[in-house]
Amino acid sequence: MHWSDEGYLLSKNNFDENSIIIETITSKHGKYSGIVYGGSSKKQKKNFQIGNKIFLNWNSKGENRPGYFNVELIKPVSPFYFDDKKKIASILSASSFLKILLPERQLNEKIYISYENFLNSLESESWISLYVMWELSLIKDLGFESNYVPNNFESKNINDIRKALAFNKKLIMENFIIPNNLKIPLFRNILERYYS
Repeated sequence: MHWSDEGYLLSKNNFDENSIIIETITSKHGKYSGIVYGGSSKKQKKNFQIGNKIFLNWNSKGENRPGYFNVELIKPVSPFYFDDKKKIASILSASSFLKILLPERQLNEKIYISYENFLNSLESESWISLYVMWELSLIKDLGFESNYVPNNFESKNINDIRKALAFNKKLIMENFIIPNNLKIPLFRNILERYYS
C-alpha cells in the first residue's frame, strides 16, 4: 500500500538508534503514524519539530499493517516561535489534543483545515483568541454541541482569556478526557497557567 499526502507533525518518539515513530494529521488520510528510518539523524532532525508542515510518502505491506514514511519538509512552523513560550505551548497543546482525541486513519478534513488555519494565525495579534476558537471548533467537530459556546471570541483582556480557556477545559474534560480515561495534555495546562 502506498500513498502521498501533506500533513503536520503531531508527535515523535525514538524507535531505535537512528529511527523515530511519528504521528501526523494528513489532509486526505486522517491521523497516521509510522516509522521514519534515519529520522533522528542530524540531517533530518530539524524537519521533525511539532507543528511543522511536511510532505509524506507512506508505504506498507497492507492496509492494517505498520508502515513507514519518507518525509520532506514543506514549511517549518514551530521554529519561528521558539522564543515565544506562549505560542509554543499553544502549538504543543493543539497538537497533543489531535494526537489523543482523533481516531487513527479516519479522514476529517474540517479538523485538518481548522488546525492549519490556527497555525497560520500565530502571527496575528489576536492569536490567543483564535486558539480559544480553535478549541471550540474541535469540541464541535468531535460531536459535542452546546448552546453556551460562543460563535466568536475576541478579547485581549487576560481575565477574559483565562475564563475562556477554563470554560473550554471544562467541556473537554467532561466530554472527552474523563469518559475515555485520558490525561489533559501537559502543555494545555502550561498555556492556561500563562493567563492565570
